[in-house]
Amino acid sequence: MHRILVGLDASPRSKNVLDAALDLARRTSSKLVLFRAVGIPVELPPEAYALPPDSLGDLLEAEARKFLEREASAVPAELLGGVKVAVGTPWQAICDAAKQENVDLIVIGSHGYRGLDKLIGTTAAKVVNHADRSVLVVRAPELLTS
Repeated sequence: MHRILVGLDASPRSKNVLDAALDLARRTSSKLVLFRAVGIPVELPPEAYALPPDSLGDLLEAEARKFLEREASAVPAELLGGVKVAVGTPWQAICDAAKQENVDLIVIGSHGYRGLDKLIGTTAAKVVNHADRSVLVVRAPELLTS
């Protein structure tokens, strides 16, 4: 194993996903590519309302990049293979990034299977079903005890 794509979404569970990926990277001498996919959120940041519509993607991408750069500061330099942001449907963007980055493994977090997820499926489930490479789904600690 040489390269691992780590899907992070800025949720409280992202830390567990990054920790699991770091542990795996250390054990396998792999490089981590930190990745965040951003879609058009239901709730927009206040500054989005002052932008022309075609600038919204740039704003969301910039915010996602800031998040990934903060997360990357916790990754030892010898394990960091880069950061990447894409605007799009998260599961599809993750699968596309895995191909583009030619990674050996995708590491993503699981999420509770409730509400709207029951109708449309979780991002993790869609990545597992559509990725052309192996996927490690990191479960949240609170879900492991129930």
